[in-house]
Amino acid sequence: MPKLKCLNFLALTAAGFINAFGITIFLAPVKLYDSGFSGTAMLISQVTPQWLSLSVFLLILNIPAFLYGLKKQGAAFTIYSIYSVVMYSLGAWLITDVLPVDVSIASPLAGTDLLLCALFGGLISGVGSGLAIRFGGAIDGVDIIAVIFTKPLGISVGTFVMLYNVALYIVCGIVIQSWILPLYSIVTYAMGSKTIDYIIEGIDRKKAASIITEHCEEVCSALSEAFGSGLTIMDAKGYYSDSQKQMIYFVVNRFQIIKVKNIVHEIDPGAFIAISEIADVFSSKKQ
Repeated sequence: MPKLKCLNFLALTAAGFINAFGITIFLAPVKLYDSGFSGTAMLISQVTPQWLSLSVFLLILNIPAFLYGLKKQGAAFTIYSIYSVVMYSLGAWLITDVLPVDVSIASPLAGTDLLLCALFGGLISGVGSGLAIRFGGAIDGVDIIAVIFTKPLGISVGTFVMLYNVALYIVCGIVIQSWILPLYSIVTYAMGSKTIDYIIEGIDRKKAASIITEHCEEVCSALSEAFGSGLTIMDAKGYYSDSQKQMIYFVVNRFQIIKVKNIVHEIDPGAFIAISEIADVFSSKKQ
């Protein structure tokens, strides 16, 4: 058995219920669609008998997908993901069938305003999905199917998921004979995807400064004194000049970029500085 953490299960419980809240309070009442298997379950639940609820189809679609990807993704991921889906399904069932909340006609919080429902439904469900991924699991099994089949198809995971959702929204438009709800669902998909990125990678992404200079010691000393953080030094060689230089790798936030440029160019006006965005930083000590 893999080593599982109680903290992860607590976070995944919250993720499942948050996702359920976003879907059942904002999207399902006005018949907007989530992405992936969640959106597929919403569509199927609308065209099948009432006793076959959203919760049932969430389990039917997602759990086999996670079990199918057990070998590739590992036992811990599969267990965490199935638990997340169960919590998502449980939360959806509680809100729609147990709690005294009327979600049959309109959103209890946003009414029938499709734009508000699309934005907040995508935002809240994105928070839930992002938390699930951040704590070792996933709520939607379509990502697992994407990982398994993208290599034989020669496309990326992102492309596979996008194509799946485009096909889903086209089918939704054909089934309900209207394109208004599928088009608003694209807003939900975009909002959810961006929120997932923020939850996984952080709202304030770090910046990496790659500095090539002939005055490495002076620049490192000045940057270390100014910011109180470590730096990494690598040997470099200019192709055209055929001269030996050194490259400094330095992680900063967006508010520190201008100060870095000023410090470096004050010491070495000819220094080359490249700024790139990084998603996250993991470090236990200064370098």
